[in-house]
Amino acid sequence: MQLNKFLIAEAASMRDALSQIESNHHGIVLTTDDFGAVTGLATDGDIRRRLLEGGTLDDRIGSCANRDFVWETPETSRESLMKKLDHRIRVIPILDKDRCLAGIVSRDHLPVQVEEAVYARARSPVRISFGGGGSDLTHYFSEIGGAVINTTVSLYSHATLRIRDDSRIVVSSRDLGQTLVADDLPAVLRQEGRFGLVQALLKAISPDFGFELYLHSDFPMKSGLGGSAVVSASVLGCFNQFRRDQWDLHELAELAYQAERLYLGVAGGWQDQYATVFGGFNFMEFRMDQNIVHPLRIHPDTLLELEESLVLCDTGTTHDSGDIHEDQRRQMQQEDIRKVVRENVELSYRMRNQLLRGRLLEFGHSLHEAWQSKRQFSSKISNSRLDQIYDGARQNGAIGGKLLGAGGGGFFLFYAPPFYKHDLMAYLEGRGLHIRPFRFEQEGLRAWTVRERRNHIEMENT
Repeated sequence: MQLNKFLIAEAASMRDALSQIESNHHGIVLTTDDFGAVTGLATDGDIRRRLLEGGTLDDRIGSCANRDFVWETPETSRESLMKKLDHRIRVIPILDKDRCLAGIVSRDHLPVQVEEAVYARARSPVRISFGGGGSDLTHYFSEIGGAVINTTVSLYSHATLRIRDDSRIVVSSRDLGQTLVADDLPAVLRQEGRFGLVQALLKAISPDFGFELYLHSDFPMKSGLGGSAVVSASVLGCFNQFRRDQWDLHELAELAYQAERLYLGVAGGWQDQYATVFGGFNFMEFRMDQNIVHPLRIHPDTLLELEESLVLCDTGTTHDSGDIHEDQRRQMQQEDIRKVVRENVELSYRMRNQLLRGRLLEFGHSLHEAWQSKRQFSSKISNSRLDQIYDGARQNGAIGGKLLGAGGGGFFLFYAPPFYKHDLMAYLEGRGLHIRPFRFEQEGLRAWTVRERRNHIEMENT
């Protein structure tokens, strides 16, 4: 649209104004002062009325221009513009801060919705595992089949991704307290340092653009909450937002497994990746032909009571899950250990039924049974300090519990019946341990995009 066809000097004649109106086909002209600022609006109807009142075509157009006309700024929303056009207004001039013409809006000429730059965000929750641990390892379920039961809770890994116009890559991790910078993807993959998991993910994703990726988590690393899988899921969720053929939940879990287990070479099972991506209470079965995730429909009252009865406690020590899983792999060659894992799988089916039927005291005792089984998988799973914490918890209100994840440190999960939870918490805090409040999280990986301009904050220089 040629905006100059709408503009005419105030001193120009009405004859010239009609000529402009005929050329712009919108039935209006805008009068301007010597500086180009718009001062008024005149329609062909205004000119006709002026002529009927005794004026001539040689009169100044400024004499019949309306000084109090409707106009808007470039920042005016489409919604507001459309409402005005729907309210007997044919044409709306768009004026800038100097009142110069910046655009014309009519029913046939609304602003085009230009595609704006966006950034992606994602968050994924940690899991707490109840039973069946050890059976999600490929070297176990390849022969027999495995089953685990777990849920996700309100501690998350967060990721934010912005695409750059060049090939440069920036990855900033608040958890590591470090930033990785490289000219392109091959340069990222060649770097050495603490970004091994992110590098493995980028190898699996193979992005063909530069980007900035920012990461932080609500939980400590190596805590037994499946943290590596959670970080992986949040990163994958961000990149998935920029794909036209988006990965489904199974594919996201498999990519997270591929990066950590195959590319990075960290030994471990499959449940962490599926738990964080799918979210909520799930019963998972693992076989060589396929992994199946069964969501559990647990009564809301049962969930609330279970949530109030569980205590999540940070032991203050971390662990190396890969090292423990490697030891488990070696121990799993012994038939007596494989028998214990089979019993643990059977226990996970009972725990599933206990939750579905709301039999929480039985579930608490099953947690104790699951921990006693798990301790037999490897000598690295527990130690004298962890045993003392657990035994003391049992003497102070807990009827069951287990160390989460591979073992060796991280978080304990305890079940305390009604009226005993305070005693348990007092004991744990008396040992200097940190209790972490949580809520069950029914959603898994969440990812979304935001228009960058709409969420941009201009920082003033001080």
